[in-house]
Amino acid sequence: QVQPVESGGGLVQAGGSLRLSCATSRTIFSISSMAWYRQAPGKQRELVAKITSGGSTNYADSVKGRFTISRISKDATKNTVYLQMNSLKPEDTGVYYCYADWAATMTSYWGQGTQVTVSS
Repeated sequence: QVQPVESGGGLVQAGGSLRLSCATSRTIFSISSMAWYRQAPGKQRELVAKITSGGSTNYADSVKGRFTISRISKDATKNTVYLQMNSLKPEDTGVYYCYADWAATMTSYWGQGTQVTVSS
C-alpha cells in the first residue's frame, strides 16, 4: 500500500512524549521525502517536520528542539519514518498526517491521519 499508514497517536499530558510512525510501501522508484503535517481544529494544515531521502530536515519553528524526525528506514517492503515528540504542549494537539512523495513519478500521498491530544 503506497498510501502512508500512521500509528502512535493518543492522549498525553503536557510535558509528556509520544512517538508517531508512518510506513509506506516501497516501489521501484526511490522515495524522495517523507513529512509530518498537523491540523488543529479550525486551523489550516501545517508542516511539522520533513526529511529527504538524503537526510536533510526542516522543522516548524514551534517544534524545534522538541520534535525529531528520524531518517527514512528502508527494508525489503517498506519505507518508515518516525516522529519523536517530547515536551508536548496543549497547542500540539491535532490530527497528524504523514506525507510521502516520489519525485521521479511526480506522485505524492497523504495518510489518513492520527489524533494527538495533549491535555493541560
